[in-house]
Amino acid sequence: MSADTTPPETQTPKNFWGDMPEDEYYTSQGVRNTQSYFETVNGKIFTQSFLPLDLPIKGTVYMTHGYGSDTGWLFQKICINFATWGYAVFAADLLGHGRSDGLRCYLGDLEKVAATSLSFFLSQRNSESYLHLPAFLLGESMGGAATMLMYFQSDPNTWTGLIFTAPLFVMPDNMKPSKVRLFVYGLLFGMADTWASMPDNKMVGKAIKDPEKLKIIAGNPRRYTGNPRVGTMRELARVCEYIQNNFSKVTVPFLTAHGTTDGLASPLSSSLLYEKASSQDKTLKLYDGMYHSLIQGEPDENSQRVLSDMREWIDERVERYGR
Repeated sequence: MSADTTPPETQTPKNFWGDMPEDEYYTSQGVRNTQSYFETVNGKIFTQSFLPLDLPIKGTVYMTHGYGSDTGWLFQKICINFATWGYAVFAADLLGHGRSDGLRCYLGDLEKVAATSLSFFLSQRNSESYLHLPAFLLGESMGGAATMLMYFQSDPNTWTGLIFTAPLFVMPDNMKPSKVRLFVYGLLFGMADTWASMPDNKMVGKAIKDPEKLKIIAGNPRRYTGNPRVGTMRELARVCEYIQNNFSKVTVPFLTAHGTTDGLASPLSSSLLYEKASSQDKTLKLYDGMYHSLIQGEPDENSQRVLSDMREWIDERVERYGR
């Protein structure tokens, strides 16, 4: 095997924070991190947990990342924040993402993808350690759609509440897949479903406002950089319509947050959910001028504002419903 001749200064670091050992970094953040693989009928998925080092655990949160991303890199900063507030956090790379099995970024059956992550989440939610604690699902972007499907797939009373950050329930017109293109590919009887041949519409640039954070996110070695697959865009369009038609089935408390200049997931995603959900306890936060990635991609003062609102909301629900 030939030696790696890449100059050290150009090698991709293993983690976004650089070369500090993982255990040392997580300890410095006040959390304990564990990583493992979870076997499911649909394949093996990579999972992580983030637990507070020296705080009692007052609830659990089950987090799902967005399209093309994974639970590592900057997404885990969301996990770390919640853990430092006293929550046990569990996250899984979706099938076809990160270190999980599956064709890269192929989401031809999002119901199956959601059910696969849900099987891991339920294994923790129903464990002796956490069964008695309040439990929340959290989804970001396309992970918000997957999270909503998990909620629909769950037994009643499984979840205390839902948290959405820029959920993809409504696609902006310029992001919707061409019906003509999908029809033409459909004539190939499914052979084109996995083709990475749909326009990418410069998704990352529309999601991240802070140019320095854009550089960090672009450096994620596990980030999917190819064009969207035909079946993925077909399925996302279908799932968005399905979720919109079933907003009224949402009955648990929820917080949904959106930037008003989100170019990837229309702010209507959050406002329509707020308007049509049957929940008695529902909260809508619209952040003027913010982009799609509210926590990973905004300047620090903006992301801290979003996190502060999330902390206030979840702590209040634990007090209200967790006793």
